[in-house]
Amino acid sequence: MFGFFYGSLHLLIYLSLDKFFDLNEILQDIAKRKFITVGLAGLLLMIPLAVTSTAGWIRRLRGRRWQLLHRLVYASAIAGVVHNYWLVKSDIRLPVLYGSILTILLAYRLIILHPRWLRGGNRAKIIPAQRLEKEALLQTGSSEASLQPQAVALRGASAL
Repeated sequence: MFGFFYGSLHLLIYLSLDKFFDLNEILQDIAKRKFITVGLAGLLLMIPLAVTSTAGWIRRLRGRRWQLLHRLVYASAIAGVVHNYWLVKSDIRLPVLYGSILTILLAYRLIILHPRWLRGGNRAKIIPAQRLEKEALLQTGSSEASLQPQAVALRGASAL
């Protein structure tokens, strides 16, 4: 939420104090300077994150969809670093430092916290055969089992 607040305040200062709400000049500036476009894209990516950051939205979206939506924060952070890097004209040490920190944090998240992404994810899950049988019965509408339960079955694995 702080990032959204800071980005909104940053945009408001640009619109009011730098361009005096002159729409024509703002549009020309956006077309001329690509760092403004990237910064605006990063801020736009934060809007759904700010809106859905309440407990009510987390409950409505359920945990998995909420987490999926909130992965936009990675793209927004990258856009913020690119915005800052392209903005700076001569001394790029600070934007490079921010980019390095972001790269280290994202690499840590990918390699240490979620190593299964590197292995290809969960392709095949072991599912008890009784559960598969119940699902098959529900799909066909039959009320009795025609197959004897097996120990386990693989879902998502291709048959050879």
